[in-house]
Amino acid sequence: MVRVTVYQNASGQYPKLRLEGHAGFAAYGDDIVCAAVSVLVINTVNSIEAFTEDVCEYSEQKDKDVVLFEVTSRPISDHAELLLKSLVFGLRSIAREYGKKYIQVEIMKMQEV
Repeated sequence: MVRVTVYQNASGQYPKLRLEGHAGFAAYGDDIVCAAVSVLVINTVNSIEAFTEDVCEYSEQKDKDVVLFEVTSRPISDHAELLLKSLVFGLRSIAREYGKKYIQVEIMKMQEV
């Protein structure tokens, strides 16, 4: 199962996310749930980098099947905010379509310092 944790700040923005695992919907290379999640995340990251001035950090821990992404610049631009909201909308749509057996999306409130 893909576990997605989306971190939401006090302003309602989603500056950070963590993805872990594989959907297990089909065999490796044929898993449309994993492919859909990957396309959404990669396109969002690339779009933020290409179309905004926001500063981002992206890392993968392939041995643990973990992807971490965070917009580190503050404030987050309106364009990046829209792209991130679209990402969350897409991930939730996949979860509704394929079910919690394959993908879970959790929104976590961030602790502001």
